[in-house]
Order: sequence, then structure tokens, then C-alpha cells
Amino acid sequence: MRAIVLGLGTAVVLLVRVADAQMPLPAAKPPDGTTLFKQQCAVCHTLNLSEPMRQGPPLVKIVGRPAGKVEGFHYSEPLAKADFAWDETKLDAWLTNPQGVIPGVTMVYRQAKPETRAAIIAYLKEQN
Repeated sequence: MRAIVLGLGTAVVLLVRVADAQMPLPAAKPPDGTTLFKQQCAVCHTLNLSEPMRQGPPLVKIVGRPAGKVEGFHYSEPLAKADFAWDETKLDAWLTNPQGVIPGVTMVYRQAKPETRAAIIAYLKEQN
């Protein structure tokens, strides 16, 4: 019986020491723009004009480019008639709600998280 009590006492001491020795895990690092683009945009868009076009137009040099004007891509009528150039503000609004920027467009992707939109936009700017 004494051996059992000593064994349990030793086990409790070891558990307390192990619990004290554990360090908290670092906070999860948010995904970077490259990863987010690959996960959320690259299914429909490329960043290389030499790749075949996908469901959406290539996004190479999107910042500063007129909306709906990539040579060889067939845009929806509302987007083809757009009269603005893409900047950070327009891209943010677009990623939030494309139909809110141009009613009738076919893009259905929406991103509610401002930090995710900002990372994707920063990555697109780097590609210019």
C-alpha cells in the first residue's frame, strides 16, 4: 500500500512539473498574400500572361489597369463597360462584394476579412 501511495505521489509531482514546463504556443501567423492568392484566387486567375486563361482574367499588373480590358479575355457585359482603373480602394470593394461594385458581374467570390483582402491586394501590387 505504501508503494502505491509513493507511486501516486511521485506521479502527481511529475505531472505538476510537466504542466509548469509547458510553454504557450506562439500565436498563429496569418497567411501571407502569396498563400492566400494560391488558396483563394489561383483557381480562377493566373499571374502570368503565358499561361492559358482560366475562368477569370489574368491579374498580372492589375493595379492601375483599366477594368474589363485584358486582351483576349471575354468579360461579362457590365465589366466590359466599366470605366475605372483598378486601385487599392476598388480592389478592396471588389473583393468584398463584386456585385456591389458592378451589378451583373459573374464573379461570386467574396472576402469578409479586411486583413485577408489587404494581404491579397498587397501581393497583387508586388506583382506589378
